[in-house]
Amino acid sequence: MFLFGSGLWVSGSSGCRVLRRAKMSNVSYHISNLLEKMTSTDKDFRFMATNDLMLELQKDSIKLDEDSERKVVSMLLKLLEDKNGEVQNLAVKCLAPLVVKVKEPQVEMMVDMLCSNMMSDKEQLRDISSMGLKTVIGELPLSSPGVSITAGVCKKITSQLIGAMGKQEDVSVQLEALDILSDMLRRLSGALVSFHSSLLSSLLPQLTSPRMAVRKRSILALGHLVPCSSPALFSQLTEHLMAELSKGPSTSMSRTYVQCLATISRQGGHRVGEHLEKLIPMVVKFTSVEDDELREYCFQAFEAFIRRCPKEMSPHITTVTQLCLKFMTFDPNYNYDDDEEEDSMDLEDRLDEESDDEYSDDDDMSWKVRRSSIKCLEALIHTRRDMLLSFYSSISPALLARFKEREENVRADVFAAFSTLLRQTRVGTSHHGLISAPSDHHGNQGEEPTVVMLKKQVPVIVKALHRQLKEKSVKSRLGCLCLLTELTHTVPGALEEHIPALIPGIIFSLTDKSSSSTIRIDALSFLHVLLLSHPPQAFQPHMQVLLPPVVACMEDSFYKITSEALLVTQQLVRVMRPLEPTTTTGGGFDPKPFVKQVFSPTLKRLKATDIDQEVKERAISCMGHMVCHLGDHLGAELQGVLTVFLDRMKNEITRLTAVQTVAMVTASPLKIDLSSILPEVLSVLGSFLRKNQRTLKLSSLACLSALLSHYGSCIKPAALEAVLTELPALVDETDMHVSMTLLTCVAKASPSSLAKISSSVLPGVFRLIHSPLLQGGALVAILDFLQALVLSKSTNCGYSQLLKCLTEPFHRPLSAPDCAAVHRQSYQSVARCVAALSSVCPKETPSTVSSLIQEVKSPASPESARVLALLCLGEVGRSGSLGASKEVQGVILEAFTSTSEEVKTAASCALGSMAVGGLNDYLPFLLKEISAQPRRQYLLLHSLKEVIRTLVVLTAAVPVLGLLSPHMESIWALLFQNCQCQEEGTRNLVAECLGKLTLVNPAQLLPRLPGFFLAGSPLARSTVVTAVKFTIVDHPAPVDALLKDCIGDFLITLQDEDINVRRVALVMFNSAAHNKPVLIHGLLGRVLPHLYRETQIRKDLIREVEMGPFKHTVDDGLDVRKAAFECMYTLLDSCLDGLDVLQFLDHVEEGLKDHYDIRMLTFLMLARLASLCPAAVLQRLERLVEPLRATCTTKVKAGSVKQEFEKQEELRRSAMRAVAALLAVPEVERSPSMADFANQIRTNADMASIYQSVQGGEPGGGLGPAESMDLS
Repeated sequence: MFLFGSGLWVSGSSGCRVLRRAKMSNVSYHISNLLEKMTSTDKDFRFMATNDLMLELQKDSIKLDEDSERKVVSMLLKLLEDKNGEVQNLAVKCLAPLVVKVKEPQVEMMVDMLCSNMMSDKEQLRDISSMGLKTVIGELPLSSPGVSITAGVCKKITSQLIGAMGKQEDVSVQLEALDILSDMLRRLSGALVSFHSSLLSSLLPQLTSPRMAVRKRSILALGHLVPCSSPALFSQLTEHLMAELSKGPSTSMSRTYVQCLATISRQGGHRVGEHLEKLIPMVVKFTSVEDDELREYCFQAFEAFIRRCPKEMSPHITTVTQLCLKFMTFDPNYNYDDDEEEDSMDLEDRLDEESDDEYSDDDDMSWKVRRSSIKCLEALIHTRRDMLLSFYSSISPALLARFKEREENVRADVFAAFSTLLRQTRVGTSHHGLISAPSDHHGNQGEEPTVVMLKKQVPVIVKALHRQLKEKSVKSRLGCLCLLTELTHTVPGALEEHIPALIPGIIFSLTDKSSSSTIRIDALSFLHVLLLSHPPQAFQPHMQVLLPPVVACMEDSFYKITSEALLVTQQLVRVMRPLEPTTTTGGGFDPKPFVKQVFSPTLKRLKATDIDQEVKERAISCMGHMVCHLGDHLGAELQGVLTVFLDRMKNEITRLTAVQTVAMVTASPLKIDLSSILPEVLSVLGSFLRKNQRTLKLSSLACLSALLSHYGSCIKPAALEAVLTELPALVDETDMHVSMTLLTCVAKASPSSLAKISSSVLPGVFRLIHSPLLQGGALVAILDFLQALVLSKSTNCGYSQLLKCLTEPFHRPLSAPDCAAVHRQSYQSVARCVAALSSVCPKETPSTVSSLIQEVKSPASPESARVLALLCLGEVGRSGSLGASKEVQGVILEAFTSTSEEVKTAASCALGSMAVGGLNDYLPFLLKEISAQPRRQYLLLHSLKEVIRTLVVLTAAVPVLGLLSPHMESIWALLFQNCQCQEEGTRNLVAECLGKLTLVNPAQLLPRLPGFFLAGSPLARSTVVTAVKFTIVDHPAPVDALLKDCIGDFLITLQDEDINVRRVALVMFNSAAHNKPVLIHGLLGRVLPHLYRETQIRKDLIREVEMGPFKHTVDDGLDVRKAAFECMYTLLDSCLDGLDVLQFLDHVEEGLKDHYDIRMLTFLMLARLASLCPAAVLQRLERLVEPLRATCTTKVKAGSVKQEFEKQEELRRSAMRAVAALLAVPEVERSPSMADFANQIRTNADMASIYQSVQGGEPGGGLGPAESMDLS
């Protein structure tokens, strides 16, 4: 019940209605009061009332009744004619919130009045009405439920604007109409599709207007019209422009048509491609007309064609490049003196300045031609990475010659274009892993050809730039510094010979009083990159001139300059005295004269507390480097610095940087005396181990480890134990990296300290050992820890106790109540721990081996214990501790007869490990067994694989070829005999052995692999191709250079008649593309046609199989197609620059309609392509949308099994991820079919929910679909 008014009680929903009416009545009353004040004769009253109305309309809660809507609209339209300009402006601002508050008739009334006023004779009313129309257009809703309002309003506005454009007698009305039309087309082009034809008919005549402003705005409107126009309309417009150009119009009209071509090409994207054959010759012809603006527009058109249609432009690249190179030097009013001497530069600069004062070239437009041609070249470099090598021969020298360009803006574009060339070079080299060539240590072997050519041009680049570094022009210096930084990143170390020429320019930028902060920051940044990428000796002779300006920047009041200067100082300290063992000190360079000069300002910044956080951290790091490199020169000042470091460790803001700095100082070869702060540092580090900040924990552990390594003898056990007691809680499998760092640290502790904490740390260590997550560095850290523990001679952590704790979980019967299943990884971990303990306790090894043999033999032993015992024997044998024990061989052979697969597999691994430790003892035995025991062949081949795999790993560190040579031929012959085995698993093992064995001696064995092809059997061919896959490893190897020369011979099998051979050839190709793309990059032209052929569905490989009353379709080509599509996905990441993306997309499109597995792959590819090659995807968008829509709307038949529902749901989610990636492409909303599909997703609750979930939001939560996909 509610009390309303003066004592009237109402109940339920009727009460709510009464309250709403009362609220609306209050709003209406308030609005009426405001409207009344708006009619006041006092302009201040009108202004305040209008302002109050605007505030009210901006509230979300406000609701107007029909009468109030009508009154408000009428009043605001009336105020647009107010005599006071401020009131008029406020009235226009009120229209924005009002559009979404009132109903359609009121919006239409507003639009009618505004359009009518826009054609008024009164200029002020016309201007304010135009502003009002733009405001209304900007607020019209793009999605339901307001689409109908938008369509209705657009219809009214368009018809009136078309009429306004026809008013030739009043140019100002035409301009306003074109301006508004451009705004409307830019935002609402999709809602105006029905008007596109009439708009085009109205806009084309405006291109011939005598007024340039009308023509330019018409071009802008046409540019906004084409993205959503139909292909027929786009062709009509393009053909009209070509027809007009072919008539040989006046120069002024030619400018308009060429500029229009450039605009519609930029906006319409790929669709202009089909007209390029006719367009290019026309535009080329107009470049010969003596008109600078027309030439500028021609090159802008070329740039648009290159960026939007790179493939279609291929036949015309040479022509356009030649034109660009010709006109980038077009400067008829200036004579460049190529022979000017460096030492006369200052004089010439002064003469130039004087001549500039006398001669004004305001009428000289030739710079626009040069700039547009250079921008066109930049577009070419950016889009055609495949032509990079030829660009270094043709474009690069021309750009270098234009570094002397007199016009500042054009020179900046020259620098930008050359920087793009450098970036493309860097991207190209990062795409391909470089082949290692260990036998060659000279020059450019193994480098990309583009890098080799760039290095040859470095002297010319430096010669052209180093003088400009001292120019007064800020823009030129910034361009030089950015270009040089890019060059240093692209070819590190290439500027070493030119550092003397560059340093004066850097110093000038740092010391020149007119230099802005941006120049100084960029100069310091370039110097920092230079110092990092070049040897210290190159800078030591220049230390005297380099240091003062850098130190002066350290004192600068702007924190960013100070911060950069500290970074540079840090590197200069490294230059003064390099500590790296590979570097020499450059003839005994003495840092002593510079120590005080650099120390004092750094100490000042270190001690300051009222400075920026970034400066604090870099001051700590810089001083840390100073102590690390020059600590023996600091004398009495050193202890004060160490005290400051300790204080910074206690400060929450700087503690992380301080800990890392102390760790660095600790590791210094100068053996800095830390005794004054050591106890307190240990205490602080101990407290940090309790913190939740992971980075701080890791840094503290690393610092602690460094202290124990370098100062262990100085640390009292009592001080250390307080820290070590914090460690047990950190040993946990949830963070293996912390555990690994911690155990590495603990292993370095003194034996007495280690013994005291062992009982608390060991339970956590054993949990880690038995964890399925333990591997790699963490396992190595545990092995070191256990060995250190045994050597500490602790009473409760002896060899036997540790061994018992390690193996105990494997002896429990599975029926025990507290027995949990032991993970397979745990067996390997424990076996390696047992072997590690045995290696440091050789006296215990014989008894351990005996007990392990008995464990395997005993029928009472649980299976887990026998498996572990076999693996332990293998790991102990790996170190050669077993010798040629007949008993061990017998135990292994007996284990092969076990009924347990786990025991047989363990025996196989053990035999392989033993053979590694005793090649001469066990390898002949192993090879003999493989030949004599065909039933055990698979297990024995596993053993052989383990031997070869281990030897390949060892080859990098130890020359093992001599050990294996006596057995090489017998192994090769044995593998050759088994390469045609009918069992696929055995063949795969043989292939892996062949591949890995080839890595041991690639020069001898790789050329012999093709000999297997002569066997004539498809099985042999598939084995060889699979073997090649195993020779391709993800790190540089000696086989790489040989493999690059012959991999083409193996890839011929992509044309093999046997489908399985083609499948494994695709798998091998995929491995090469993933691990060593440089191997196959040059072969893509030959290989891709065969790869694409395998993506086709072949009906001759599809058959029907009867299964009782049902018929089941089997596609024998599915596995090959999957392998082909997997290759395509890999090529996107590794060899994108070698692909014709449009041709690639043709096959992706077919995959979108294929089998479930292939569709999942192609959805991933499409999402990847949307981010990598958005322009190409936009060209194929119309054809890609329908398969995506079909997948998203397909439903599983009722009564299908649960798996079918799950598969379809996953398909829909994958397709929606691809859709989300497409919607992220900036210009995708211009496609009518994509806009329609996006609207379908918004309006369908099921699809909208999937879209929200793949975007990371909850269905129904956060942004609604209409807001998250704002498409027209």
